[in-house]
Amino acid sequence: MKQLMTLSVACCMAVSLTGVALAGESGAMKMQTGTMGAQASTSALTDAVVKKVDTASGMITINHGELANIGMAPMTMAYKAKDAGMLEAARAGEKVKVRVENVNGALTIVALEKR
Repeated sequence: MKQLMTLSVACCMAVSLTGVALAGESGAMKMQTGTMGAQASTSALTDAVVKKVDTASGMITINHGELANIGMAPMTMAYKAKDAGMLEAARAGEKVKVRVENVNGALTIVALEKR
């Protein structure tokens, strides 16, 4: 009986400590999405090559390196452009640097700079 009680207390403490650790992680995440997150969105750009610009759909197809911020491996894929200016500026074959983010559920190019 005494061993069962000790085991129960140990399990409760482990669960409590896990909850504290998770709360600490989510607190750190909140800090990153604040002011520092805004700075990271413009500074962490990935090398890419524009493959196609589709003004009718508002999409730009790029062949890009790893997009670490959204956990995406290097590939060629079409992404929504944040604004019409990007669609006008981008040309197939150009080497660019991009930042892709999940904006309201759509993977979106939020920054595009020519290299």
